[in-house]
Amino acid sequence: MATQAFSLARVRGPLALAAAAVALLGACSTQPVAPAPAGPAPVASELPRPPEVASGYRSGMTTVYAEKHMAVAANPLATEAGRRILRQGGSAIDAAIAMQAVLTLVEPQATGIGGGAFLLYWDGKRVQAYDGWETAPAGADENLFLRPDGKPMGFSEAQVGGRAVGTPGVLRVLELAHRRHGKLPWARLFEPAIELAEQGFPISPRLFTQIAADPSIAGAPEMAAYFLTPEGKPKPVGTIVKNPQLAQTLREIARRGPGAFYTGPIAADIVKRVTGSSNPGTLSLADLRGYRAKARDPICTDYKRWKVCGMPPPSSGGIAIAQMLGTLQALEAHNPKYALAALAPRQTTRAAGFEPSVDAAHVVSEAGRQADADRGLYVADADFVSVNVQGLIDPAYLTLRAGLIGDRSTGRADPGTPPGTSIALAPDRSPPRVSTSQIAAVDNAGGVVSMTTAIESDFGSHLMVRGFMLNSGLTDFSFVPNEGGRPVANRVQAGKRPRSSMAPTLVFDRDSGRLVAALGSPGGSQIIEYVSKTLIGLLDWDMDVQSAINLPNFGSRNGPTEVERGLVTQTLVQGLKARGHDVAEIEMTSGTQAIVRRQRDDGKLVWAGGADPRREGVALGD
Repeated sequence: MATQAFSLARVRGPLALAAAAVALLGACSTQPVAPAPAGPAPVASELPRPPEVASGYRSGMTTVYAEKHMAVAANPLATEAGRRILRQGGSAIDAAIAMQAVLTLVEPQATGIGGGAFLLYWDGKRVQAYDGWETAPAGADENLFLRPDGKPMGFSEAQVGGRAVGTPGVLRVLELAHRRHGKLPWARLFEPAIELAEQGFPISPRLFTQIAADPSIAGAPEMAAYFLTPEGKPKPVGTIVKNPQLAQTLREIARRGPGAFYTGPIAADIVKRVTGSSNPGTLSLADLRGYRAKARDPICTDYKRWKVCGMPPPSSGGIAIAQMLGTLQALEAHNPKYALAALAPRQTTRAAGFEPSVDAAHVVSEAGRQADADRGLYVADADFVSVNVQGLIDPAYLTLRAGLIGDRSTGRADPGTPPGTSIALAPDRSPPRVSTSQIAAVDNAGGVVSMTTAIESDFGSHLMVRGFMLNSGLTDFSFVPNEGGRPVANRVQAGKRPRSSMAPTLVFDRDSGRLVAALGSPGGSQIIEYVSKTLIGLLDWDMDVQSAINLPNFGSRNGPTEVERGLVTQTLVQGLKARGHDVAEIEMTSGTQAIVRRQRDDGKLVWAGGADPRREGVALGD
């Protein structure tokens, strides 16, 4: 796959990207995972509907190596756009902007300029965190998702239409990062996406699968005209689709900057679409004009010989990852039989080639359910709710939490009480279902970005404006504002950012300070499981980056212990059940993208990239 993608980079001329698009279609094809023996069906209320349906697993993917720079994204065309910018001397941030613009076109079910994003950036000296998450409009209140009888709406009822549309933040956060770390002119970064939108790109197998699985598209006229045939069927795989409206939108943004999106005719069309839908929202021109991206302090904690950095609130991903790793480290010190380095994955004949040992899956899942319990009670937008981040990641507190992990599953974990915290809140029981995408890039100067970007659930609000999808980001808030007389931290409030599970992550060697890895994944509330699994594969099990991503997904969101259907054996399933786990064999459609620093046999340091076989991305570099 990597070889094919590299050869396409030699295409020249004005139709280069369009020609590459047709050829890359074959690189995106996936193979269905062999069905696993049937297990007991999980309780429906325990497992939220996944944000995107599974579309297969690509066998035979291997790590890609590069010496100068590297890009990886969820679609080969986006990755190629990123590498094109890096070859021109662009920074990692420049490459991320180009990739995001292309993903708006080729991965509309997951991401786009109508959504939000979190990113971490390493400039060679310090880690910086940037928050471009959506905000609730000024007209929104805590009853946004309550019916007249006071009961919460169903998810689809809330998602489709203008009600759930938050103020998009992608372009503002990219503008902020570019102003500080960009090298190439802003306008140049949109050229690959504009070319593709005008010349056309092929509908990939994954995009086709998402379209076919979404009955709401037929009821959305703009989407139906774009994604469906005149007979109302999904346009076949390989159909060349052009999006002149998006090309014009991106041209305006390239020429005038993000102000072209947040003010003027584009902003007016967004507001008209949101307020005029059958399920209207309150987004206003003032909301768009007043949006601000924010620079925040990253959450960095020590894990063995590494420093691991993640996003702070309103993302819960950085806290949860830090809690899981800290708990596992404390457990290992208390009970050496659970030292993860000694619990290496076992080989199997399934497509991934390996699966975690029963002991490893047991303790990682138990640590995950504890982190999820705390996340649901304490974490929300820290500009509105006091979040005791230091207490939640305090090593002494995590040692106490590790003491609750034994040889059998606890079932459902209760939230702890971190030092300096009094419980005055009710837990958020609304599981997020965020449809997301992940980007990573490293430039010639060693600058590194990990960015997770989303429009919320599949195809967001199903409102298409000027060629792009608007988010349904407000459904990341709790639908129920209070419980038992206590407010939910993640309740809807005007101007507030909903809590996210996104976990863009950077890892460093503590002794040398050298960057070790940049990674992240889409997947809604399962993102934390996907990123923690990959981190453990890289750090504790010393796997190469592609093998760590390939490893079957597993973990717990404080419900059943989830294992990836078709990629795990009954040895793991039955072993977990013997430990008291309620096991759910389910689709776990991660989209992990990662770049790591490796030393070759000749001693030279190189970049090693991997993309998730469950989606259609690739890593490319020089």
